Amino acid sequence: MRTGNTILILLLLVLSNTSIAQTSGDHELYRTLKAQDSILFDAAFNTCGIEVLNAIFTEDFEFYHDKVGITEGRDAFVGRIADGCANRKPEAQQPAKRILQPGSLEVYPLYNNGQLYGAIQHGVHTFEFLNAKGEYQKGDIARFTHVWVLEDGTWKVRRELSYDHHLQQ
Repeated sequence: MRTGNTILILLLLVLSNTSIAQTSGDHELYRTLKAQDSILFDAAFNTCGIEVLNAIFTEDFEFYHDKVGITEGRDAFVGRIADGCANRKPEAQQPAKRILQPGSLEVYPLYNNGQLYGAIQHGVHTFEFLNAKGEYQKGDIARFTHVWVLEDGTWKVRRELSYDHHLQQ
């Protein structure tokens, strides 16, 4: 039940207005994690940056998706992306795009006895996919929540929730 308890605690923290204060968009933590978000999704969708992905996720990374289930472990998660990249032709357009919705990103710092050890990042993103004509079409819109932790001074994603997927209107 450790996993179930972890998810419950994370959701309560994200949904509670009184648990912790969100950092503003001009705060260093917000800017740092917004940049990390861009690096993560650029590596996953645009550049097939497998080394970047291996560095950005903790070894015990867990991914919870409302449509495809749970992926446990960095190697399993990054391996799926690497497999997709291996089948992609270098000259082909990227098959999918991820777009962070402006103004949706929120960052909540996590402290232990006054020491910053992590953060919860929450936002909304949309996806576009190539159709048979090679044109991008609207795909899903979804919410995401990342739990970032500081490991030896480096921000890494330990848990990721991807949920509320539905077609864009």
